[in-house]
Amino acid sequence: MLPMIHRVRTAADFARTVRSGARSGRRNVVLYGAKHPASAPSRVGFIVGKNVGNAVTRNLVKRRLRQVAAGWVAANPCGYDVVVRALPPAGEADWPTLRKDLLACLGTVERKLGRSDQAEQEGGVS
Repeated sequence: MLPMIHRVRTAADFARTVRSGARSGRRNVVLYGAKHPASAPSRVGFIVGKNVGNAVTRNLVKRRLRQVAAGWVAANPCGYDVVVRALPPAGEADWPTLRKDLLACLGTVERKLGRSDQAEQEGGVS
């Protein structure tokens, strides 16, 4: 379970994260990430729509995604806002596949955000 301090909760925070930063997608999930001051705690939010399945399936997908995100937050406790959108195939995906897709997206977004930080430090040259 993610502690309250590590959750994206407001619509404004969801919108800011989705509209800015980096994006990465796989078959089961699309992940949006934004960097913020290193002193601020990393936060994760989830979007699991009705197109994923019935309530039981959606809750199962959320629990699985939350479990992977909790491990990632433990390794990256500060500096990121992340929003995970589950796609319709996620409802039928098994646990290892969902985990692999989410971790791959997290790695890609971290690399993209790291590159944007380097560009800013070098004077805006990408």
